[in-house]
Amino acid sequence: MSTLLLQHADLLITMDAQRRKIPDGGLFICDNAIAQVGPTAALPPAADRVIDARGMIVLPGLVNTHHHLYQTLTRCIAQDSVLFDWLTALYPIWARLTPEAVYVSAKIGLAELLLSGCTTSSDHLYIYPNGCRIDDEIRAAVELGIRFTATRGSMSLGRSQGGLPPDSCVEDEAFILKDSQRAIEQYHQRERFGMTHVALAPCSPFSVTGDLMRESAALARSYGVRLHTHLAETMDEDAFCLAKFGLKPVDYMASLGWIGGDVWHAHCVCLNANEIALFARTGCGVAHCPSSNMRLASGIAPIRAMRDAGVRVGLGVDGSASNDSSHLLAEARQALLLQRMGSTFVSAQTFEVSETSKVSRARSLGNPAALGAQEALEIATLGGAGVLGRDDIGALAPGMAADFIGYRLGRLDFAGALHDPLAALVFCTPPKVDLSVINGQIRVKDGAIVGLDVAALIAQHNELSRRMLRGE
Repeated sequence: MSTLLLQHADLLITMDAQRRKIPDGGLFICDNAIAQVGPTAALPPAADRVIDARGMIVLPGLVNTHHHLYQTLTRCIAQDSVLFDWLTALYPIWARLTPEAVYVSAKIGLAELLLSGCTTSSDHLYIYPNGCRIDDEIRAAVELGIRFTATRGSMSLGRSQGGLPPDSCVEDEAFILKDSQRAIEQYHQRERFGMTHVALAPCSPFSVTGDLMRESAALARSYGVRLHTHLAETMDEDAFCLAKFGLKPVDYMASLGWIGGDVWHAHCVCLNANEIALFARTGCGVAHCPSSNMRLASGIAPIRAMRDAGVRVGLGVDGSASNDSSHLLAEARQALLLQRMGSTFVSAQTFEVSETSKVSRARSLGNPAALGAQEALEIATLGGAGVLGRDDIGALAPGMAADFIGYRLGRLDFAGALHDPLAALVFCTPPKVDLSVINGQIRVKDGAIVGLDVAALIAQHNELSRRMLRGE
């Protein structure tokens, strides 16, 4: 058994059941699990490895619940487009993906996430041209040592059949199901603290058939793995589903068996009160992607209403072509700020505190208390863990995975905010992480990813991007 001791953190944020915040806090790790949490003086004085966390705030690793890692190759394209136009512009470029491009782009996106404080990420890879396989991105995750949920996405409804993607970007449904089964059997690790999970993720109501949605759900449930897709992202999707299926997106998903505790949906911007109640009642999870929703002008997801109703909500950076970055702590900040702007479910009466404030807030439809720093970080940790169906990550407590991160507090970004270090993480300029430990292994030390030649990886990635964009 190997041991690791983290000691003397200025502040340890546990996210445990008591939401303890421990000054001069520490952790004692045995192999890949947390054995003890508490003040440094209450922990063993020695271990095989010791980390002195003086000057740091330490918290559970952040959890990313939605991404498209291959999109790091195509940032800043279709800058002024809404979702459907944006997809139409990008599909022909993504059709040039190669196995090398999937692997390198995944490594770039995951490295960026690691440096933002993410220790667990999911990814939604739904396009497989030119021999690409889900194996290509799993290899990148394994090499970086990040905890990873790979969702075997798919598109089968080409433009000639009334779908949105070009026919060149879709796959045969029988092959999709066969390869989905292979991915589960080859890579899904069921044991506690498993580093690689697999879920099934047909892309969206406008890119797959109802038959594939039903068959994917049946296959996933036969293996006990989770289901994921995009849902209710824009009003255009509402119109598409009503025209093609005679149902709104959530009702259509419900008709296909895609509502339940083993399902999480990305975006969910256009949910009404009844749909939120359905999600809460059935345990359906939501990956909230605020930056992407703003970038594509999709709208403001009613996260406050979801949380109040008991819906499981996590954060997602979404693909780097609709967010153009992969900074999960920045996403927590965006979630906080955007929710304060209000949504369909916000009214002035909800938050009036005086006659004066009632008038000014009613005009803006905003609520400065809609989401606070503590809750934003809970969504980024415990919330994401719940959405991915994991009870072994998201908090620092005995028996939990040894996944934690540390940020130095003496940085320029936090000057003047040290009276509340937790708030500084969310309200101030989002920094890169200084320390990251995943499954008991140090993956980021002194702000650098251990064992990764970042400059060489960037050069390789930029060359692949250049060739894709030029069609070479």
